[in-house]
Amino acid sequence: MPELNDTPSIIDVPGGKVIAEHVGRVATGTDAMSLAHMKAPAGWSEPAQRPQFDEVTLVIAGTVVVEHDGGTTTVTAGQSIVTRAGERVRYSTGADDAEYVAICTPAFAPDTVNREEEG
Repeated sequence: MPELNDTPSIIDVPGGKVIAEHVGRVATGTDAMSLAHMKAPAGWSEPAQRPQFDEVTLVIAGTVVVEHDGGTTTVTAGQSIVTRAGERVRYSTGADDAEYVAICTPAFAPDTVNREEEG
């Protein structure tokens, strides 16, 4: 039977970014994949990471910038990017607020994202 999720779980992160997980380890106890709706303010960034999951990022509004070993990719509204498990990536936003959806397989977990220490 279909399951309606009208109240996603909010995952607290620093820097003003809001993660609303609809499916995943926090929201539904699902470890195979996660689906999250994210909003990040202009100029937001997070430390580089080497996740243990593949991630598809679909930008709804604004710009998401993905730094990786091959350079930098700017993803704008209507575009998506796929990053693979084990790749070193760093996400940030452009000059405007960004809204995007992330799908991770297997599901996102704080202990599998492998964020680097800053500073």
